[in-house]
Order: sequence, then C-alpha cells, then structure tokens
Amino acid sequence: MARPDRLMRLMDALRRLPAPVTAARLAEETGVSKRQLYRDIATLRAGGALIDGEAGVGYRLTEDPALPPQSFSRLEIEALVLAVEELRQTGDTELETAGRSALARIIATLADGQSRQALHTILRRFHPPPAPVKFTADMALLRRACWEELSLEVRYRDLTAQVTHREVWPLGISYADGSLMLLVWCCLRKDWRHFRVSGIEEATPNGRSFRPRRVALLRDYATQYDARHSSAKE
Repeated sequence: MARPDRLMRLMDALRRLPAPVTAARLAEETGVSKRQLYRDIATLRAGGALIDGEAGVGYRLTEDPALPPQSFSRLEIEALVLAVEELRQTGDTELETAGRSALARIIATLADGQSRQALHTILRRFHPPPAPVKFTADMALLRRACWEELSLEVRYRDLTAQVTHREVWPLGISYADGSLMLLVWCCLRKDWRHFRVSGIEEATPNGRSFRPRRVALLRDYATQYDARHSSAKE
C-alpha cells in the first residue's frame, strides 16, 4: 500500500474507532506491523496531527478545535448515505468498502445532531436491496489500467455469446442498466466501445501504455456524446 494511502487509512481509523484505540487494533485496520504503525503515528504527529496516547495505552485523535465541524443539510446527508448504499448493487465490493469508509469518515466529523441524522438514514431501509451484479473481472486491475493508462488484452463475450480477443485502452467505469460498464478505445475497431464488465472473461496488461492519449480520447468521446444527444432532442 502506498504511504499516503496508509496514512489516510490510519487517520480514518483514529476518527472512526472508539478511543483510546490500541496499537494492535490500528495495525489490524491499516494492514501493517505494530512497528510500522508506530512509525506512521510519528509521521502523522510530525505533520501536525494531534494524536494523544502511547504504546501500551492506546491512541486518541484530537481534532483542531479552531476548525468548525463539517456541516451538511439533512437532504445532503441523505443523498450521501443513499449514494453509498447504491454501491452494493454494482457488485464491486472494493468500491463499496471504499464508499462506506469515506462515509464513516464524513460522519465522524459531523456535529452530534447531524451525526444522528446520518445514522438514522443508514438504519432506515424498508425493502431488501437488489441482487448485486456478478462478474469475474479483476476490478482492481481495471481501475488501475484506467488511472495509469495501461493497455489491456481482453477476452470478451458479448450478449450473443460471441467471444473476441482485443487490445483495448480502458478509459472509465460506470454503472448503468443494472450492469457495470467499461468505456474503452478498441484498437481492433478503432472506435469507442462499452464493454459489460460481466462479459470480460480475461484481462491482462500487455506492457504498453496509451499515455497521454486518455484525456484527448475522453474529450472527443464527450463531444461526440453531446452531439448525438443534441441531435436526438431536435
């Protein structure tokens, strides 16, 4: 895990967990050894974080009292909670976990009244959620390929069960019509394609990069998308 991500996860754990939090619990939450945890605590303190406690006792994060508590309207809180709840439908458990972690971090910084409103919204569910999408694709790899502009060799099965092998440049992931979709530039067709993630049977980096084409491709795609939808409305 990258150092900035590890430190962010440690700050998140200090905010979420009942204080004082033992070093063992923090090490478990952040996936590091206790020795590494002590170094990370020292790094955060050196950076200005107010962390009380010590080894053998436990730690407590003291937020800067000069900063006002984070504030949202009741409607904004409900929107955030429901948006995170919808992530379970995507079937992307890593994304769902990240959403819940981010929401917990937000709730931990709210004033008491707003924190109770958020918890009330989380508990208020009147029907079971829809079944999540099922797929075998490695979502961590697909996201990394989008972020780092890595070309992939994929084996894709379409809705007619036809299987093709293609080199693609992954541009972004979205959720629509009950399916996770991957927007790619298809090197075989020389055009954009939307692949159902559930149809991607295999994806492997081929060692090539399409940097710095991603921004230009997305800009061209957005222009064509807007033009098509504008024509459809006329």
